[in-house]
Amino acid sequence: MSSQRPSPALTQVLPSVCPLDCPDTCSLAVEVTGDQITSVRGSDANPFTAGVVCNKVTRAYPDFVHGPARLTHPLRRVGPRGSDQFERISWDAALDLVVAGFRAAIDAHGAQSILPLNYAGPHGELAGGSLDRRFFYRLGATRMNRGPLCGGVRGLAYESLYGNAPGMPPEQAQHADLIVVWGNNVTVSNLHLTRVVKAARAKGARLVVIDPKRIKIAQQADLYLQVKPGTDVVLAHALAAELERRGAFDAEFIAQWVHGAQAYMAEARRYSIEDAAEICGLEARDILQVADWMQAAERLATSTGNGMERGRSGGSGLRAAMALNALLGQHGRLGAGVVAKSGLASPKTRARLQGDHLIDPDTRVVNILDVARLMLDRDQPTPINAVMIYNHNPVATHPDQARMIAALSQPEMFTVGCDVVMTDSMAYCDVILPAATHFEHDEIFAAYGQNYVQRAEPVIAPVGESLPNTEIFRRLAARFGYTEAAHQASDVQLMDDAMEASHPQFEGRPPSQMPTDRALEMQNSDGAALILCDTVTPDTETGRIELFSAALEAETGFGVPRFDPVPQDLPLVLITPSSDKRINATFGSAPLSAGPESIEVHPEDAAARGLEEGDTVEVANARGAVTFRLKISDAMQRGVVYAPKGTWRISSETGLTANALIPVEVRTDIGDGACYNETFVELRAYGGRHAAE
Repeated sequence: MSSQRPSPALTQVLPSVCPLDCPDTCSLAVEVTGDQITSVRGSDANPFTAGVVCNKVTRAYPDFVHGPARLTHPLRRVGPRGSDQFERISWDAALDLVVAGFRAAIDAHGAQSILPLNYAGPHGELAGGSLDRRFFYRLGATRMNRGPLCGGVRGLAYESLYGNAPGMPPEQAQHADLIVVWGNNVTVSNLHLTRVVKAARAKGARLVVIDPKRIKIAQQADLYLQVKPGTDVVLAHALAAELERRGAFDAEFIAQWVHGAQAYMAEARRYSIEDAAEICGLEARDILQVADWMQAAERLATSTGNGMERGRSGGSGLRAAMALNALLGQHGRLGAGVVAKSGLASPKTRARLQGDHLIDPDTRVVNILDVARLMLDRDQPTPINAVMIYNHNPVATHPDQARMIAALSQPEMFTVGCDVVMTDSMAYCDVILPAATHFEHDEIFAAYGQNYVQRAEPVIAPVGESLPNTEIFRRLAARFGYTEAAHQASDVQLMDDAMEASHPQFEGRPPSQMPTDRALEMQNSDGAALILCDTVTPDTETGRIELFSAALEAETGFGVPRFDPVPQDLPLVLITPSSDKRINATFGSAPLSAGPESIEVHPEDAAARGLEEGDTVEVANARGAVTFRLKISDAMQRGVVYAPKGTWRISSETGLTANALIPVEVRTDIGDGACYNETFVELRAYGGRHAAE
């Protein structure tokens, strides 16, 4: 008698999209065998990402979906907060606990004692913000300004000049003859711009890189300026003053398209090339070389990243870097402009998707950076008694990490978490709801760093009992009696709510029916390419590029950019840019991030402290101490140390990460944002050499 062997599971390659917090939003080809994702690679569906994807996505995603950290069932905490002691419960029991916790908070102090603590885990329109916003708006929970944590300052800086007009799509930079990459580590956090830069250089374009660290793309640059963190505005002002002195400004363009040039230049003229060299730690000849090339350029493309926003003068640095294009008339033609915010061309209708009509205007709005302090303040008129953490890992990403841990450790705080994997933040929750990955539900995507819209369908069924965010909030809404269509809309309806279907690039189809194997390039409404000051006009009150902002002057006193340094009280500046292992904190549980994180230190700084390559070192200030593995690198400048962001607590012997050292009380000049780069520390050996081995 013979036995029949089971058929091998079918292997398919299916289209998808990367949802992570990155400007590129790559199209993906996902290999699925049975119900398992076996590999993830780039696809050609999006011409900008063109089959290339970062290695952290290819290496970490299968484990993220199917690995040991994956949350597959609802859980209830049965041990002390942070102890990782949970038991499995049913969805009904979990939702009962959530409803009871929320209702207890409402009964004690009203709905504003509930805080939705979310940020930007998935960038899909549905998972990122749809039925969740409708639910919390209807409930009357405290609202939150999320931008100050990351990206908001850069967005406000851009908006202060251009309004909501889309900037140059990155592909257009291939037409430039001078490209300035300023505070943007493109090979780590904007990968596909590298290909554009390469194409431009093949045609003779020059490349200037300005960054505190000699990043990988600086090795290809015609000139690299290793600017001191936070001094970018001084460099930009000195360049503007020098170019004005040379008569290099485009007076005709300024007269037609620029508002506030005189007020701007009154501040910029305060800085000479010599001043900038001293303040920024640069050679005067290098600054003059940049001025020469800017003066000679026919088409200047400037790419700024989020790195610049992470200091006290961050908003000013970004505004001043972008202002150079306006003063030189470097807009209005292919290859001339600022590579930023081209995703604004996407016809997103977020007010409709998120249910803004449900907002009570009297509901308080808090800065995301203040939530730990507010959670700890039990004496305020409406204390925060219940928190829902989703699309976010605040323990790993917020400044002043110890304060966030203390806030989440309070016994009187009811905390519900919703995530794909067990994170440092989920460990403090009373109830955990398992979320589906974007591979497991319908989604539509509009990037913030390029101008393509993409749609994705599930490639596998939800793992275990995990559910998409939309379904979780449908069920929560129903438990509160919110059974109207606005709270029970299907994912198909939500995709159509997310975009304006009349946009010509949708070709007469609703967004929910756009193809999944082809990205749609969003151009002007008449199909013309996006060219600021030609086919696109500044969306500002004056209709011009505003180098002086009346709104910012009234709100912050920074009507024009200016340098406002923070006094340094310890010898080293710690900067925490993007990691080549993680996207922010996502993938922090993956094998790629296992073990201690490295900190890069200039050889002279290491030698002065008697430290050697591979030592376990302690980096400390008054807020705490964190351990790292020492990497000696001349890519760093003296006095500045570099540790990638997004590490999890297990990476350090002290149970804290670099975020524990970052001040939360120091804020950016505009936008009240986080000053990650205003972190001053000392460095020393930890418990003898190689203590972690």
